[in-house]
Amino acid sequence: MARSSAAPSSARLSLEPLEREFKNLTHGAGGTRTNRIEPPLHALRSHFNKAIQLTQIRVNQRIRAREVRVIVASTGEQLGVMKIQDALRAAQQHGLDLVEVAATANPPVCRIVDFGKFKYDLAKHDKEKKQNVGSKLKEVKFRVNIGTHDYETKMRHSEEFLDKGNKVRMLLQFRGREMAHQDLGMKMMRKIEADLTTMGHVEAPPKLMGRNIFMTMVPLPAGKRKRNFHGPHDIVNEADFDAGDMSDDEADTDDAAEGK
Repeated sequence: MARSSAAPSSARLSLEPLEREFKNLTHGAGGTRTNRIEPPLHALRSHFNKAIQLTQIRVNQRIRAREVRVIVASTGEQLGVMKIQDALRAAQQHGLDLVEVAATANPPVCRIVDFGKFKYDLAKHDKEKKQNVGSKLKEVKFRVNIGTHDYETKMRHSEEFLDKGNKVRMLLQFRGREMAHQDLGMKMMRKIEADLTTMGHVEAPPKLMGRNIFMTMVPLPAGKRKRNFHGPHDIVNEADFDAGDMSDDEADTDDAAEGK
């Protein structure tokens, strides 16, 4: 009986570390079970892969292929398929690096480029891609005979949307006999584009569809934006106008904010 009672005790001691680790994952610090959700393994793996993406790029002597297809990045000139030693010599003659950009191609594709600039451009592209993920399409309505005050109000709203990284669709509506003055509508769109040139640029040029003219603008990079339609006593902010939550179907929000 003494031998049988000692065995479970020994097994219990050997399992305690594993039980404590499991308990820490599923329970809080006080020992009570919590609803904490751990990040899924695939999400952690994806984050890790992104972090090491640059370190996995083979450069110069790290390239393993015997033959590579070589392109001069600055001119786009294709030097064709070369032995790796010849490709390295060509990169040295340009005073640049040989960077493998398509490892799975047959043969792998390499570019002759400054690797420092290559890394900077890649990081910049990833940053801009992340910034554009949460962008939305906003819509601002105009009229041909719009007054100066109303025009400036809508310009402030448009700048606010562009400053938040959103696309803005300009909608100019014709009513009744205003259809006879389509040239004035196009002139208005050109003025809008010119007034917002420090905040964005045109993605879809003005186009007449039915009784409306549409134009879409996208924001400039954050460091190049400069707002023009606000002053020290007239600042558009999210608390007053709730501009950030305006959806595509809520174009009348502008008119409501102006008290129309």
